[in-house]
Amino acid sequence: MRQLTFYLDFISPYAYLAFHALPKALQGLSYQVTHQPILFGAVLQHHGQLGPAEIEGKRAWTYRQVLWLAQQQGCPLRMPASHPFNPVSLLRLALACDGQGLPNHHQCEQLFQHVWGEGLEASDPQRLADLQARLSPVRDPQSDEVKNQLRQVTQAAIDKGVFGVPTILVDDKLFWGQDALPMLRAYLQGEAWFDGPDWQACSVLPKTLERKRP
Repeated sequence: MRQLTFYLDFISPYAYLAFHALPKALQGLSYQVTHQPILFGAVLQHHGQLGPAEIEGKRAWTYRQVLWLAQQQGCPLRMPASHPFNPVSLLRLALACDGQGLPNHHQCEQLFQHVWGEGLEASDPQRLADLQARLSPVRDPQSDEVKNQLRQVTQAAIDKGVFGVPTILVDDKLFWGQDALPMLRAYLQGEAWFDGPDWQACSVLPKTLERKRP
């Protein structure tokens, strides 16, 4: 059975779409998924990037594409009342649901539904309190233990090369984005291309231009 680590942040509609699509995309294969919540904003900050929802024009396009993709794959999706929002409370709650900080599929599903299933304000305090009551976390989401763990798991993901969500790690390979699921399936099925030179060659391709970060 192949072990997959699914790096996600509930703020990301693409993470939600990938979460919804993964069982169908990998149907018939033997695998086990570990869900690892991380703070997408901290990953972006590390790499000196803005998220798609932080760039005007791209923001509106992202939402249009997400809504189109959702109806294409039969995934119920309603835009939250506002976006982007601060997802830290949701991420801490997710980590607190498990002693090791690894929420199960059902718990992640409820957290994603909270954001993308009801068309309401994801950061509303009463809704968050109701969600926490339903999930019954085994640890206090506001404890220093959980807060520190969120920082640690996010840094650990960065150290492994994660630069965005959703990202799925299997063996030593990272598959980024909802649209990478067919590529992930091909790898799990043993497609010969992944043993050829192209995968590694992309990591050492020379650069002749590198812009300075603002």
